Amino acid sequence: PIKSSAASDVYKRQMRDKVMGALYGMAIGDAMGMPPELWSRKRCLEHYGVITDFLDGCPENIISYQYKAGQFTDDTSQALTILDSLIETDFVPDSQSIATHILKWAEKENAFENNILGPTSKVALKLFREGKSAKEVSDEAVSNGAAMRIAPIGTLFTTAQKEELCRYVAAVSCVTHTSDITIAGASMIAMAVASAMEHQNREKMIEDALSVTEYAMELGASTPSPSLSARTMLGVKLAEKYKDDETAFLENLYNLVGAGVNTSESVPAALALAYYGFDVKKCALLCANLGGDTDTIGAMATAICGAAQGMEKIPQEYVALIQKANQVDFEHYAAAIIEKLSLIHI
Repeated sequence: PIKSSAASDVYKRQMRDKVMGALYGMAIGDAMGMPPELWSRKRCLEHYGVITDFLDGCPENIISYQYKAGQFTDDTSQALTILDSLIETDFVPDSQSIATHILKWAEKENAFENNILGPTSKVALKLFREGKSAKEVSDEAVSNGAAMRIAPIGTLFTTAQKEELCRYVAAVSCVTHTSDITIAGASMIAMAVASAMEHQNREKMIEDALSVTEYAMELGASTPSPSLSARTMLGVKLAEKYKDDETAFLENLYNLVGAGVNTSESVPAALALAYYGFDVKKCALLCANLGGDTDTIGAMATAICGAAQGMEKIPQEYVALIQKANQVDFEHYAAAIIEKLSLIHI
């Protein structure tokens, strides 16, 4: 339906707040979780005690040592790189374009040499660079590379567009991840973002995320993976059980759901943490203190919270640090997304 100019402006302002919230949420969770990335919970506790703010990467960490406080990692970088490709192709996913953009970013950042890329993406991109098919590798993928970078895609859809969202996620992810678990995990995160933007309700967010799992699993090659739905529901039960004890929640989530790089651990953990926190600052700190794949879980979970809160409710000192540390123009990406949404919805 055609709306008045004033209604259109209100819609765009509201959507800008939510889209920017998702983008900054992703970057904040990523950057907060960067220092102890891929350390065990035990080692995180021994080294940091409790993380309460952004920190430089740890010199002892083989991945995070190269980052400064507030800098985000490959999770957010790849998400923005995919948006660069989509902007060029008018938001019609083109696997050749997406692969070219990610590979260009990887080579610019010396990602292959600096241990920045995840296990599946590293192999798949090398094969793409050599002009070879990566399908044999991507069909067997179980790691979280597709889910870690998918949050902005959720801003393009409503919760009524479940199948469309899943197919779009599969098209965006197919460069490196074509398995059932990776497409489903990424679809759950994207749908959680869409739901958070639309409803700002943690229970509805979980309900909507779970609603796409079955369909999305059918879009990828079969893998012997645990149930994303069952693990997510377990995470939510832990969140309810330990709603007044953050330490016990993190301990049990880490031990029972897991916090590793596999999609079947990190996606349910991220959804449970978003449900538990549902606030950008709280969620980012929870993720950083979990142990495991802290930056990726932080990027996914905190993007959901940012989509629900909107940018205006995110601590402005967090926003300022992300801007200063990364020198990235989120306004550019938000404007492109909102323009696409305006053409669809206004």
